[in-house]
Formats: sequence, structure tokens, C-alpha cells
Amino acid sequence: MIRQKEPPLDLEGAERLAIEGLAFLASEPEELGRFLALVGLGPETLRDAAGDPGFLAAVLEYFLENEPLLLVFAARGNIRPTLIAAARYLLDREILE
Repeated sequence: MIRQKEPPLDLEGAERLAIEGLAFLASEPEELGRFLALVGLGPETLRDAAGDPGFLAAVLEYFLENEPLLLVFAARGNIRPTLIAAARYLLDREILE
């Protein structure tokens, strides 16, 4: 079977992937609580933070630092784990500019 080549990832795609990651964390209350504790946010400030590229980068970084969680998220979304790292890189570049 020949796999179709994916289009190149852009900033919008990276942000979308991070938001999907956040939705995944929201479906796992224990992981969401751990993530929020690490970034120093509470559930009441989560919606506001979601628009910040730094926060979105932190969501993807959380997955990259927890390989079992990364693999579950990637499998559920049929996403290559390396795409998550690429999205993290793009969001980092956005922060620096």
C-alpha cells in the first residue's frame, strides 16, 4: 500500500495539532490535572491560555516529554509522532519572532 504524502505542516496546522492535544488531555482528567499543575494554570484560565502560542507549544512539549502518552495521542489521531515534534518546533519559532 502506498501512503499518500502529507502536505507540509504550517503554523496553522501546528496550532490545530496543539489544540487537538489539549482536547485529548481534557478527555484524560488525571493527565489534564498534571499538565495544568506543571504550567501553573487552573481550569478557569485554560480557555484564555489556549490562544497563546507559548501555551500551545507547552501542550506539545508535554506529549514529547511523556512517550507513552505521546504514542497514545498519536495513535488515536492517526498522527505520526514526529509531526508533533515538528509542530512544537514551528510554535517555538512563532514565539521567538
